[in-house]
Amino acid sequence: MFYQPKDGHGLPRDPFKALIAPRPIGWFTTLNAEGRLNLAPYSYFNAVGDDPPVVMFSGGGRDDAWHKDSVKNAETSGEFVHNLVTWDLREQMNATSAEVEHGIDEAALAGIELAPSRLVRPPRVKGAPAALECRYLRTVEIAQNGPKGPNRVVFGEVVGIHIDDAIIVDGRVDLSLIRPVARLGYAQYAVVDTIFRMLRPGIEG
Repeated sequence: MFYQPKDGHGLPRDPFKALIAPRPIGWFTTLNAEGRLNLAPYSYFNAVGDDPPVVMFSGGGRDDAWHKDSVKNAETSGEFVHNLVTWDLREQMNATSAEVEHGIDEAALAGIELAPSRLVRPPRVKGAPAALECRYLRTVEIAQNGPKGPNRVVFGEVVGIHIDDAIIVDGRVDLSLIRPVARLGYAQYAVVDTIFRMLRPGIEG
């Protein structure tokens, strides 16, 4: 089949996100202006630079005045933390995706233990084998079709990185030990449990 997104796809569910897969899950702890915690997963998340390291995540709005708590909190506080989602944390991550009232502590509802960060105020998920402490850089707005507010793409510089020493083997992070979880389309996820190496021509290491 071929379709133009502006004309519709004719399928029961939009296939777009199923084709951009797997996507890493951004699982963010933020604090609002009153210091209340928010913990939420985002499937539009990735790294966009490494010197300095920079990550982005995107949250859409329901109208021009509303956007997701993590976006607003990152913008107002200037900080956020990404927590790596693994197989062992999949159910807790999913529990924090529930829509709850503003100011409700999703970590407490999901029974998640937190640990202090070093350089930013939002805490990190203690059970996550890696976490990225980030300082907010900027937001880029991308208009959506229809009555929804814009997609708000948040960029942050990674200023501190936590890695569990147990997953560092021979000087490299061994992802096979923690089985990261990724987002697919619809209600589907994937787990990284098969890893292979393939060097680019002329590249060693």
